[in-house]
Amino acid sequence: MMSGSDKDSDGRQRSADQGEGRDDERHVDVAVIGAGPGGYSAALRASELGSSVILIERDAVVGGTCLNRGCIPTKALITAVSTIGEAKHAQSLGIDVAFQGIDFGKLRDHREHMVSTMTEGLSGLLKHRGIEVVHGEASIVSAGKIHVVTAGAGTDDDGGNGEGGNAQDGDSYDITADDIIIATGSRPRPLENIPFSDVVLDSDRALTLDTFPSSAVIIGSGAIGLEFASLWNTAGCKVTVLARKDRVLSGWSKRAGMTLGRELKRQGIEIITHASCTGIDTGENLGATVHYTNADDESLSVEADVVLVAIGRQAATDADWFSSAGIELTERGLVKTNELGESSVKHVWAVGDITPGHQLAHRAFEQGITVAEAIAGLKPKPVDNASIPQVVFSTPEAASVGLTLDAAQDDEGYESVSETAIPLMSNARVLMSGQGGSLSVVTGCDSADPDTPLVLGAQLIGPHASEIIAEVEQLVGNHIPLADAARLIHPHPTFGEALGESLLKADNRPLHLR
Repeated sequence: MMSGSDKDSDGRQRSADQGEGRDDERHVDVAVIGAGPGGYSAALRASELGSSVILIERDAVVGGTCLNRGCIPTKALITAVSTIGEAKHAQSLGIDVAFQGIDFGKLRDHREHMVSTMTEGLSGLLKHRGIEVVHGEASIVSAGKIHVVTAGAGTDDDGGNGEGGNAQDGDSYDITADDIIIATGSRPRPLENIPFSDVVLDSDRALTLDTFPSSAVIIGSGAIGLEFASLWNTAGCKVTVLARKDRVLSGWSKRAGMTLGRELKRQGIEIITHASCTGIDTGENLGATVHYTNADDESLSVEADVVLVAIGRQAATDADWFSSAGIELTERGLVKTNELGESSVKHVWAVGDITPGHQLAHRAFEQGITVAEAIAGLKPKPVDNASIPQVVFSTPEAASVGLTLDAAQDDEGYESVSETAIPLMSNARVLMSGQGGSLSVVTGCDSADPDTPLVLGAQLIGPHASEIIAEVEQLVGNHIPLADAARLIHPHPTFGEALGESLLKADNRPLHLR
């Protein structure tokens, strides 16, 4: 790759050296639109490989939804509030500790501190790698050309995070790039004809509440809905979850969904299955009445202070320039790409929530790295969607990776598929925690090697599931034979020991289990 003082093949001066200021049109090797996990990982890896990189972000800070309105602030609140449950459990063990209430000002400060720590750290890393960050609206206007209207945050002359720069609000200019990576992310999906408001919340609004509600209806039973359900319930909120199908986490195995639903009900969360929202009434004194139909097609309603709509996220691909640039989208508005992330337009790539697949930060990280390496000609392996773990930070946690039993049985590439399930209450550490759960491991043989069972997937409901699932990811992603996986030793007594027990049982040699 050429440095900022090099020229490209037609003699045009590249101005990646930020000390030279802004021209009407400047050129870089790689331009990235969106500074969320997919965008900033692509920028970091591209820079590491020697490319000149500019990262364009519409928000005032980098990090995207994950760092600013998603993963980090929600987990900061969940981690803090989980101590309430720990205190209650401690009382049953003879530890005299009492929950006295929540100082919402301090809790807000804690959440904001966690966010600022992470975003400022990312800004510093981008600056250290020599990546220029521009804050503004970007649009692709033609092959290799991006038009930018700045948002007033400016651009550091030394390649910083855009604070203290010399751009004024509304400045506009063009950037040309050999390759463009689009990482515009997603936004919460609203109910049809029911806009978000101070009472009908999306996850962004829910995070900015000054206090937790005393009652809430949550429409949707995926990761976001269940995380808020656990968070608010632990803090004393009366929570009702409306699940559209017969269980929560309907995209997971039936065992996982039913187990998590049972544990959430045991903690006092009301879960109404086969519920379809038909309307929401909001009163003058705030509060809301949610109307829904049940499995018998009866019309019912439930009241609460707030309603959280958590029915998924929609890709941020509705800007006109996607169409005018010739970027093909799916019926759901996702960018069509090849296995390495290149769109229908040569040298235009897409990563993260705007591409088909799980809308997860860690998937976006890997996509960003893969695209950067593909641009550099390194011929990376495509992202393996089967080895991308999913995690719900509820109480207890839920985690999944690889294939479910049904998916493995439907896949003609595998045979002799089976599932081994164990109750987690057989694990000493889980028993000590006061939580319950289950763990199921899916195994099967590749049709090309019918005598060697492999670990194909696992679904775990229980404490520390988010950490344990990483080990299963290694087994699935590296196609480890079941016999070898079952030989791995887990320290005793640990939560992770439950995985070892399930692998032994799957290998027909259980130790502590029948």
